[in-house]
Amino acid sequence: MTPQIPGFDTRRVAVAERVSLNVAVGGDGSPVVLLHGFPQTHLMWRHVAADLAADHTVICPDLRGYGGSDKPGDVDGRTYAKRTMAADIVALAGALGFERFALAGHDRGALVAFRAGLDHPDRVTHLAALDVLPTLDSWEVMRGRAAAVGFHLFLMAQPEGLPETMIGAAADAFFGHFLDLWASDAEAIPQDVRAAYLKASREAVPSIVADYRATATVDVEDDEADLRAGRRLRMPVTVLQQDWGAALGFDAAARWRAWADDLDHRTVSCGHFMAEEAPEEVVKAIRDLLARRPAA
Repeated sequence: MTPQIPGFDTRRVAVAERVSLNVAVGGDGSPVVLLHGFPQTHLMWRHVAADLAADHTVICPDLRGYGGSDKPGDVDGRTYAKRTMAADIVALAGALGFERFALAGHDRGALVAFRAGLDHPDRVTHLAALDVLPTLDSWEVMRGRAAAVGFHLFLMAQPEGLPETMIGAAADAFFGHFLDLWASDAEAIPQDVRAAYLKASREAVPSIVADYRATATVDVEDDEADLRAGRRLRMPVTVLQQDWGAALGFDAAARWRAWADDLDHRTVSCGHFMAEEAPEEVVKAIRDLLARRPAA
């Protein structure tokens, strides 16, 4: 049986034509939407969500293309654009009765949250991003030998066919590699949750690749257009990151300050899967974020 977030109800919510998201909802109060990363599902938020649900309505969807959500074929190169996936989240919140909401994302989910904050500033009151840089910045800093850490970005950026074939041939080994490599505490992801992540990823290879391929194409174009137009995140922003900026020779906080005026940038000592490895630290950061005054 697939693990569940205790006390949360799971449902499917239509967000676009022929696209419904699998979402776990719990608690009561002002809404907080939590977006998962790779190679995970909404289950990565199980500890954080349970805490926040004490005084918030907590909404944990599987992104389109992941977990129990629909996985449409990419017909135009924009099916998995972060702009499209961000629109899903705004539609999801609206369908659940919330016009404005706080948004936190990890990894891939943080890229969706970033895009939602830029495209829908009237809907997103607060924004948290865990262990990622904006898409444009990620490509700018991944160079030389240091780029080896992001080999999967380059693999999945290739034209349709080769990445799907290669990853599909050894899906558990591929996705399991990242679960092992990026965690500083192997016990933070118990075996039943790990099995759920691997199964969900194994069943979603084409859509996961399409998500990453968009990050090398249309998502970069959208970020570049926003940078030229001077668009910035207007809401309070909190970023939690490992100190991998120092390891790769760049200032991660400065990269984020280029996009956000009201920024709280924090460095954590745990591994990449911080919502599972250090949930108390993540909860505190989100609660501190929610206590800041949103932009008018």
